[in-house]
Amino acid sequence: MALADDIPPISPLAMTRQQFVDACAQQGVGSGRAKDAYHKVYKEGITHAQPARITIPEIVNRLDEPTTEGITTKFVQRFPNPNHRLIDKGIDFDDIESVIIPMKGRSGRKTHTLCVSSQVGCAMGCGFCETAQMGLIRSLSAEEIVGQWWAARHIEGVHIDNIVFMGMGEPLDNLDEVFRAIECLTDQSGPGMAMSSITISTVGRVDGLRRIKEQVQTHGWRKLGLALSLNAPNDEIRNALMPVNRKWTMQELQDILLELREVRGGRKIMIEYVLIPGVNNDREHAAQVAEWMRPFMKGQIAAGKQRGHGGLLNVIPYNPRRDSPWPAPTEEQVEEFVGWLMKHGLFVNRRRTKGRSTMSACGQLGTAEIRKRKFVPLTTNQQTDAD
Repeated sequence: MALADDIPPISPLAMTRQQFVDACAQQGVGSGRAKDAYHKVYKEGITHAQPARITIPEIVNRLDEPTTEGITTKFVQRFPNPNHRLIDKGIDFDDIESVIIPMKGRSGRKTHTLCVSSQVGCAMGCGFCETAQMGLIRSLSAEEIVGQWWAARHIEGVHIDNIVFMGMGEPLDNLDEVFRAIECLTDQSGPGMAMSSITISTVGRVDGLRRIKEQVQTHGWRKLGLALSLNAPNDEIRNALMPVNRKWTMQELQDILLELREVRGGRKIMIEYVLIPGVNNDREHAAQVAEWMRPFMKGQIAAGKQRGHGGLLNVIPYNPRRDSPWPAPTEEQVEEFVGWLMKHGLFVNRRRTKGRSTMSACGQLGTAEIRKRKFVPLTTNQQTDAD
C-alpha cells in the first residue's frame, strides 16, 4: 500500500544519499525531504521515514562470547529465500551470520569490527572452512549486505569502526553487489565508514583481483583494504586445501597482488595464514612462506618496526569446523611457527582467537540447518573435494 500523499516507499539501503535523492525526485519528492528521510534511516535507525522505508530481517539467534577485549557477538538474520526450488521443498528462508568483534589497540582504545557475509554459503570448496561445507546457495544483494551493518548499529547498538568482508561467502564471487554496498557504506551522509576501514578478503580469485585493481584507481577507492587467504606454503598443499588454486597458482596470485600494491601507492595487503597442525605448520613450510612473501617486504622493516610498504602476515590458529579432520593447534605450535617466520625477517601478527566456542571465529561461520543445499556450481570450473 502506498504511503500518505500516494508516494510509494523507497528503500535507501545500498543507495548513496544522492542516489536516494534522485530516486525520490522521480516521485516528485523534494531533495530536502529526501535528505531528511535518508538521515533518519542511517543516523537515527528509523525504518520508516516517508518516503523511505526499509525492511531489516529478523535476528533469530544471538551468541555471545566474553573475551579479554570485550564480548564477541554473532547474530543470525533470517532472510526470505527467493529460490522457488527451495520454497517448493518447504524451505523459505536463508540464515545469514555476521560477527561483531571487539578490539583494543596499543593505545588501549576499544573499537568494533563487523565481519559481514556476502553470500549464503560459498562455492570455493576450501576443506578447512565451515561455510564451504554448505556449498553456495545464493549471493546476497547490496541491500542485504548493508542491512547487516544497520542491524549491528541500530539493533545491537554497537558503533562499528571497521568492516571486513570475511564472513560467509567469497566477496569476489559477488563483486557488483559488494561494490554497491561499499559505495553506500562509505557515504558520509549514511553509514559514514572510511574507505580505509573496509577490507575485502579473497581466497585468491585473480579475475576479481583484476577488477579490484581497476576499481581502486577510481576516485575515492584507493584506500580500500585487501586481504588474501593464503593458508599454504606451496601449490601442492594449497591445491589440496583450496580448489581455487588449481585455477590460479600462487605465482599468479603474487603477480596480481604486487600490481595492486603499486596502483594503491604501496599500501599493505594483509596475507592470512590459517595454521593447521600436520598440514602447513612445519619449519620448511615457514621458509617457503617467507620466500613467497619476500617481494612484499620492500621497506617493511627498519629498526625492528613495520613501515609503509609490503604485506602483513597474519597467522590464524585453525578453528575447527564441524566434523573437522584436524584439531586446533596448540599454543606451543603457534608460537613455534611464528618464531620461525620472524627468523626469516617477516613482520608477523598472531591473530587472537575470538568466538571459537560459539562457532563465530574465522572459518567457522555456516548454518548447519541448510548445509548440503548445493544448487550453484563452483565458479572457477574446478571441482571441489569438500562435498
